[in-house]
Amino acid sequence: MPDHPKSLSTGATGPLRGLRVLDIATIIAAPMAASLLADFGAEVTKLELPGDGDGLRGFPPFKEGKPLWWKVTNRGKRHGTLDLRQPEGAAIFKRMLAQTDVLIENFRPGTLDRWGLDIQTLWAANPRLVVLRVSAFGQDGPYASQPGFARIFEAMGGLTQITGDTDRAPMHTGYPLADSIGGVFGAFAVCAALVPILRDRPERGEEIDLSLTEAVLRMIESLAIEYDQLGAIRERSGNRNQYSAPSDVYMTADKRYVSLAGSTAVTFRNNARAIGRPELAEDPRFATNSLRVSNAADLDRVFGAFIAAHTLDEVLAAFRAANGTLAPVYSIDQIFADPQMQKRQAIIPVPDDDFAQVRMQNVVPRMRNAPGQVRWAAGALGKDNDFIYRDWLGLTETEIDALREKKCI
Repeated sequence: MPDHPKSLSTGATGPLRGLRVLDIATIIAAPMAASLLADFGAEVTKLELPGDGDGLRGFPPFKEGKPLWWKVTNRGKRHGTLDLRQPEGAAIFKRMLAQTDVLIENFRPGTLDRWGLDIQTLWAANPRLVVLRVSAFGQDGPYASQPGFARIFEAMGGLTQITGDTDRAPMHTGYPLADSIGGVFGAFAVCAALVPILRDRPERGEEIDLSLTEAVLRMIESLAIEYDQLGAIRERSGNRNQYSAPSDVYMTADKRYVSLAGSTAVTFRNNARAIGRPELAEDPRFATNSLRVSNAADLDRVFGAFIAAHTLDEVLAAFRAANGTLAPVYSIDQIFADPQMQKRQAIIPVPDDDFAQVRMQNVVPRMRNAPGQVRWAAGALGKDNDFIYRDWLGLTETEIDALREKKCI
């Protein structure tokens, strides 16, 4: 990692320790990319416009007036305010860029250019800067200037059309999944861009153009080639899997739900044994995965009848004894209580300014030799301004007070 004269974070661990990131993005996707970098040790400083700050601060749920979602999406960061639109703010920003490795932004394409912060100006401040630009449709094209939210990306990226029941309208998931997809792509892209810069140390940086709509499309791997080669347009099929069978969501006798999966001959044989019907594996109608998909309705009736006649505990015991591939459909309270999740510490306590401690997801994935960590939950607007401007940039108290007077920070 780069060798910076001053470290902004204490106690950082992980393979990105020493990497310095400026996050000037808002809402979910791009800030999540920055938080993933923070999870693995990067020193991330989030800068928000003075006043209201990032719009995610206004997203429910709230506890005692404090936004809880905010605390996760922006965990592990320092929090400052800066108005880049003011000349004084832009000048300070360039000073910060000179000591920064990665800039993450998600303004509409052209916004930073209008503020006098085009890519050449950014690289003049730091020739080796990696700039991650996250937008709805990318930096060019006829839709480039249009606004976007997760539902837009999911709808136009192909995900919504294949989600839901056959005879009903397309559905979105109960969470803005496209934003999370974009966050993962963004963090991956930054790390990919850093490899040649840190390895070969060229006197040039990188500009990353991440379209969130394209990220959703990329995740649905088979759709494009199916249409290209077969002219097939994937439609909704409810919970029934279109490429393996039996594979559906079933209700147990005690009104709980389980999800069944499995495409190989071995998993089908095990699942058939789990319901006491080993002979199904020898039935010529079910000899291959392709044949099982063609006869999925017959398999659904057989497996559905067994599951409907037994309680959740009985179903789980039967499938575990046969090494079958079935799982309970969990709500979040069940995830908290699950012994596997507890053993793996998938949910961990994290220090928090408002509530002393809050619990949230742990770092994913795990690393043996350089593990990441969640250092703290996201904090209040501008809480680290003194640290950022005094301890990092070396401004005097008089200079900081003048910036506050101008509402530049």
